[in-house]
Amino acid sequence: MDPLVNEIKALIIESLNLEEVTPDDIDAAAPLFVDGLGLDSIDALELGVALQKKYGLSFVADSEQTRLHFASVNALATFVGSHRTR
Repeated sequence: MDPLVNEIKALIIESLNLEEVTPDDIDAAAPLFVDGLGLDSIDALELGVALQKKYGLSFVADSEQTRLHFASVNALATFVGSHRTR
């Protein structure tokens, strides 16, 4: 499995305090919001801040492009892999 995917899964668990969730519980292809992991807009904000701190990324709030990046762990890994500064 891709190490970046595992790193992002761990970041999601840590930054959102998902105490009952392990990286193996998160399907990298499943949606992060509503269905799948069931995150909400507050979770998106917290995750965005964690991604900014860890990888030096920046996001445009309410952008369709940002929504696409946050669609799944795999989508985030693709974005982080191509844009990380750290």
